[in-house]
Amino acid sequence: MKLHAVDIAIIALYLLSTVFIGLWYRKKASLNKESYMLGGKSLPWYKLGLSDASDMFDISGTMWMVSLCFVYGMKSIWIPWLWPVFNQVFLMMYLSRWLRRSNASTGAEWLATRFGKTGPGVNASQVIVIAFALLSCLGFMAYGFIGLGKFIEIFVPWDMIKGYIPFDVAPQYVPHVYGVIFTLFAMFYSILGGMHSIVVGDMVKYSIMTVACIWIGFIAAGQLGSHHLDVPGGWYSPFFGMHLNLNWSNIITEVNTKITGDGYSLFGLFGLFFMMMAFKGFFAALAGPAPNYDMQKILSTRSPEEASKMSGFVNIILLPIRYTLIISLTALGLIFYHQMNLKDAAGAIDFERILPAVINNFLPVGLVGLLLAGLLGAFMSTFSGTMNAAQAYIVNDIYIKYINPNASASKTISMNYIVGVIVVAVGVMLGFFIKNVNEALQFIVSALYGGYIASNVLKWHWWRFNATGFFWGMLSGIIVSLILPWFVDSAHLLGWFPALFFVSMAGSVIGAYASPPTDMAVLKSFYANVRPWGFWEPVKQAVLVDDPSFQSNKNFKLNMFNVVIGTIAQCCLTILPMYLILSQKMPLLITVGILAIIVIILKRTWWNKLKDY
Repeated sequence: MKLHAVDIAIIALYLLSTVFIGLWYRKKASLNKESYMLGGKSLPWYKLGLSDASDMFDISGTMWMVSLCFVYGMKSIWIPWLWPVFNQVFLMMYLSRWLRRSNASTGAEWLATRFGKTGPGVNASQVIVIAFALLSCLGFMAYGFIGLGKFIEIFVPWDMIKGYIPFDVAPQYVPHVYGVIFTLFAMFYSILGGMHSIVVGDMVKYSIMTVACIWIGFIAAGQLGSHHLDVPGGWYSPFFGMHLNLNWSNIITEVNTKITGDGYSLFGLFGLFFMMMAFKGFFAALAGPAPNYDMQKILSTRSPEEASKMSGFVNIILLPIRYTLIISLTALGLIFYHQMNLKDAAGAIDFERILPAVINNFLPVGLVGLLLAGLLGAFMSTFSGTMNAAQAYIVNDIYIKYINPNASASKTISMNYIVGVIVVAVGVMLGFFIKNVNEALQFIVSALYGGYIASNVLKWHWWRFNATGFFWGMLSGIIVSLILPWFVDSAHLLGWFPALFFVSMAGSVIGAYASPPTDMAVLKSFYANVRPWGFWEPVKQAVLVDDPSFQSNKNFKLNMFNVVIGTIAQCCLTILPMYLILSQKMPLLITVGILAIIVIILKRTWWNKLKDY
């Protein structure tokens, strides 16, 4: 299928709108550093929440999740816990408030509020968090870059244009060439307009995706009315035991090979994989947001209360729309599987091609253009948000702090432009070394983020933890996470998380006790301002000496209760559109009932208590 003129016009109009947005907000973004990186901390929580959700609605992740839904059915809702997706619930309930109270601009700047501006290990701790931030940002950019290229290749086969290109491109690098082209658009509007243009661009993209997802939902539901899905028993159920119990042998035999290759069943036991994933996810969520676009959106909010509202809003506007798209594309993919060509350049079945193949072959004119524009926007919003975070760390925490502390606003903005171009170039180059989306994802969430967790859990909850401990914990975790992929297949990285966590925790504790505690004045200021719960008794007593009326945070049990029911609500929001499209009436009613009860509870236990601690 060739793109219709209407679809091409929709895509062109969207791309031109991004250029216009960048030029429109250029002047406003150039007012000062805070306006460029954080939108002047003047944007309302619902706009930032919508933008944050758009950043998470990325093209590579959506391709990956459609392939998961095709293979694992309803059970696929658990696999994104690898991130973990429920970290948004922890942020919503309390961590966003804690983070926003720092009034910092980046994660590295936040460390000064926890460990002080001077002292043993302080500079090293800031350098290591900058290094991690850049590694994770570049990893996400490469991950998004390769997903976009694979997506575009379906719609614009290289044979159509290679005659107009003055150089030869090997088949395995065709997606990368396409990735470069559309990366330039993302780079343009985000570098020029900073956070203001990123948020507005995300709002435009989300509006397009909402219309497209609802439209495709009606199409999928209509097709399901006249077609039966040929899937194994258990595909319609989200529940599981120790074994996955999905056998595609007499249906699509290649799916069994994919299940084995994915590595989502440790030693053949899906239940063991889930427990490992939940264990890792719990500590990752306790650690708070990684230093990427999510953290930057939290720091951009107007107040701690709005930071919590923003994180909660992300779940509400992201999950129903995204999973409407995922289940609709999955259903159409199953119905028309034998009419699609899912083979890659090497002749192997690539299930990540289901999403573009369905759009290319089975959707009407107009909807194709909307979906392509929205998914291109999904790539651009994720890419630009990640690039903005990388810019913030390099310019704010390296250039201004160490190279030119007295830099004028114009010099700071110019440096942001230069850094943005360099970051994009490096991210694109890394994309050339990635084979597929799943490989990049496994490295980021199972290895790199595994090394981040221990230090960042302790920084919130243990008073004796200091900058030296933070540095050694992060360094040991990052080193091991970079070494592991050389010896362990990407599908089995999660199984090594306990060892990675132990190494990082040992580095954190040994490093903390190898140097003096953080200055008590810094600890008192942090504790009185952020008011975390945890092991803070000596600091609490010191604060009470200065202020006998001080009330410590006694909300641990309430926060954890809210996290539990909030995670259940998040699962309901995920599976609700799946039941709706598949016409599973009784499960749908039960899901809506559970969700309604939880909303009533959270109104009393969370929303009404946002100003408490």
